Amino acid sequence: MNYSEFDHECMRLALELAAQGRGRVEPNPLVGCVLARDGQVLARGWHRQFGGPHAEADALSQVSDRSLLVGATAYSTLEPCCHYGKTPPCTDALLSAGVRRVVAALRDPFPQVDGGGLAQLAAAGVQVEVGLLEAESRELNAPYLMLIEQARPWTIAKWAMTLDGKTATTCGDSQWISNESSRAVVHELRGRMDAIVAGRGTAERDDPLLTARPPGPRTATRIVLDSHASLSPASQLARTARETPVLVAAGPQADPANVAALQSSGCEVWQDAALDPFARLANLWRELGRRRFTNILVEGGSQLLGSLFDAQLVDEVHVFMAPKLIGGQQARSPVGGFGLERMAAARQLIAPVIEELDGDVYIRGRLARP
Repeated sequence: MNYSEFDHECMRLALELAAQGRGRVEPNPLVGCVLARDGQVLARGWHRQFGGPHAEADALSQVSDRSLLVGATAYSTLEPCCHYGKTPPCTDALLSAGVRRVVAALRDPFPQVDGGGLAQLAAAGVQVEVGLLEAESRELNAPYLMLIEQARPWTIAKWAMTLDGKTATTCGDSQWISNESSRAVVHELRGRMDAIVAGRGTAERDDPLLTARPPGPRTATRIVLDSHASLSPASQLARTARETPVLVAAGPQADPANVAALQSSGCEVWQDAALDPFARLANLWRELGRRRFTNILVEGGSQLLGSLFDAQLVDEVHVFMAPKLIGGQQARSPVGGFGLERMAAARQLIAPVIEELDGDVYIRGRLARP
């Protein structure tokens, strides 16, 4: 398909608009829409809030002179929906407006759409084109696609470490490795997550709140992986469970008294029958997918992060490296687990972004699939 420069400009604008919904629309996809005619942009829209109008409807609502829409082109970052959900079908709205051409970056794999929207438009005589800036749309909606296609949340691993790769001293002291600017970025990241995950050791050692301060657009469920449900009811997590959800993921051997104490504190205890920790981890991730969690942030220690890397469940990393050295053979490193035997098998970041935050080095990026 030969697209004009104007086509590219409109789709790039639609992608920029779509990104503004991040943290506000999940588990729905991030979608932007630009309406144009005769080389002029008529309207810009995006999915702004879960349950609110979709991008196409948002853009259409901004055109007061409906005659301008007859023969117009709609550029959408995702296939327009064709089913009734929380809002009416966008395909009906586009057809009613008289839009002549629809350019979609990506087909929507959601089962109730999955090509149906494009087929409905084409059957009505609309010129339908798919694939303009598809790679960019896939990158933007990688968490949504993960949830739909693999039924699990997009998983981000985060840690702070010293220049010599340590996450704590030999005595376990870790506050604070990173500076205030780095910690502000972490809080912003937390504010758009569906869940923040830590291991029992981190919860016991640091007694964290695992909340976003100031609050972001989402309130994350705090999840503690705790085989024996031994999280103290006096911990900050348990004491604030009635204000901000806490889920304790326990194993089959958890003491019923521990479970009851946590439930009395307001925590949810999710128990899995599998004896194997790796099986429980996989089952938990499937459970989070069933709950439609789209993005989760893992702030666990070396053991948890290592297990997730070994299980190939990490999709993205955010690392804050401070210009400090603490040494010590017994000092913890960020990622434990079994690891890899050959350097050639090392997981690599795709186009990593590197920033300086008042002296700290912030490295983030998505992991290439193994």
